[in-house]
Amino acid sequence: MRIAMLAPIAWRTPPRHYGPWELVTSLLTEALVARGLDVTLFATRDSITAAKLEAVVPAPYSEDTSVDAKVWEYRHLSHLFARASEFDIIHNQADFPAHAFAPLVDTPIVTTIHGFSSERILPMYKAFEERVHFVAISDADRHPDLAYAATIHHGICLDDFPLDPAGSEDLVFFGRIHPDKGAREAIAVARAARRRLHIYGVVQDADYHREHVVPALDGEHVVFHGSVGGTDRARALGGACALLHLISFDEPFGLSVVEAMACGTPAIAMRRGSMAEIVEDGRNGFLVEDQAGAVAAVHRAASLDRSGISASARARFSVERMAADYIALYRRILEAR
Repeated sequence: MRIAMLAPIAWRTPPRHYGPWELVTSLLTEALVARGLDVTLFATRDSITAAKLEAVVPAPYSEDTSVDAKVWEYRHLSHLFARASEFDIIHNQADFPAHAFAPLVDTPIVTTIHGFSSERILPMYKAFEERVHFVAISDADRHPDLAYAATIHHGICLDDFPLDPAGSEDLVFFGRIHPDKGAREAIAVARAARRRLHIYGVVQDADYHREHVVPALDGEHVVFHGSVGGTDRARALGGACALLHLISFDEPFGLSVVEAMACGTPAIAMRRGSMAEIVEDGRNGFLVEDQAGAVAAVHRAASLDRSGISASARARFSVERMAADYIALYRRILEAR
């Protein structure tokens, strides 16, 4: 089976620190190669992969301001679709612009929708639902007016997130510094629970960061570490009593939630979006309705079995399971043709 994997170009594949879409693209690509599939990854030139790398984009546009996002995105797409006939499946991880090319090629296209962000993008999905096979990353993120081929939860490389059986008394926030992700709420909960809070993430909203995060930073009770990857990511997630995921939007999936649980750290999450699909209340974390509920959950977190939390994540969210689900989808599509 010959697969063309289309990565986004905001960040390198895999990302150095932040870049969830690129991370999932990399994890799936490497897992497919390990299973013997012939995969060509279309990504930025600095990307790293065991697949064949095809790249015209000189650098990720979020890291190099000389790279114009719109210009290079369409150059990137053209580079792949000019070779569409060489592949059995085109797997698009780069959002809706690729759909513009769908009527021009015969190769089946799979699009993983990494979060249905707005009703305004629906026209670039609805018009192509008979031509493109859409994958939701959670049932909660399915748009009611769109036809889907499957729901496939993300998987992670479990070896990168070993169990920390002890954790600590500290709390951790891990995500974009943006109103959606709830850094301000995490600070309030940590203060109310009298726990130290470690904040990790890329600053996406500078005004929000300056107004709601910076004033709380004292280097002792609230500490900001910025964006981290690799072993530092696992150490940050595993070395906590609980992950605070106090979102104010309908989270499509939540990679950091699964990564924390793999390390044995329970998630305390607002009951929004996909959280009820990922967090089993009272078993591997807590689903809460407000900040008061989150404070109460902090005091209950130590009662959960960290090895059991890790086992639940490993049973459900491995990259191998994700790869098997996608291979099954590819086969269904090709057999239907």
